[in-house]
Amino acid sequence: MPEYRSAADRKTILVGKTICRLAAVAPWAWPLIGKSVGRFFDRAAAGWDERTAAGSAGHLATLAAGLDSLEVKPERVLDLGCGTGAGTLFLAREFPRAGIRGVDLSESMISQAQAKIGLDPEGRVSFRVGDASKLPFGEDSFDLVTQVNMPVFFGEIARVLRPGGGLIIATSLGEQTPFSTPERLIRRKLASHGFGELNSGAAGEGTWVSAKLEGSG
Repeated sequence: MPEYRSAADRKTILVGKTICRLAAVAPWAWPLIGKSVGRFFDRAAAGWDERTAAGSAGHLATLAAGLDSLEVKPERVLDLGCGTGAGTLFLAREFPRAGIRGVDLSESMISQAQAKIGLDPEGRVSFRVGDASKLPFGEDSFDLVTQVNMPVFFGEIARVLRPGGGLIIATSLGEQTPFSTPERLIRRKLASHGFGELNSGAAGEGTWVSAKLEGSG
């Protein structure tokens, strides 16, 4: 079955990139726009997988490449901006013994993600509505954090990630991804928040950056 992905218009790309840059350099301003972003994705949720080819090999290529660069075997994984759960479920397949948590600002997206797993008696994979700027998890809760196509909240990621834990920041369409942050800014912010072992690359149509939080686990 061929993949299908609708292209974002120039206005959406510009607005998305502006939001991501603002989140990176002034996360304190996020409460002013976060609810609007959530409503945008609530409206976009219907037909999301079909429009974006979510779950396809091409869509997940950058996440897979980032994992290869880290060579981690996590016990607890957090997928930020999980949307309808395609990336989260990919992570669950890659790490069959890990606990996987998917978080997204959009209730409509989370409803679709939850429907894909149904009842999970072991609770190994779960989804919840949450704001990546203020995560409902304690410090050092995860040893791998991933995100695809969303703003980066560097301080909050560093808070919930265990020392020595890995991070992947990916886009599915590179420069044409509306919700993406320039790599140069990502690298500068990661360094200032205690991340090292930075690597980056391209896969499929997108790009990825990986890093590890410095310190011993």
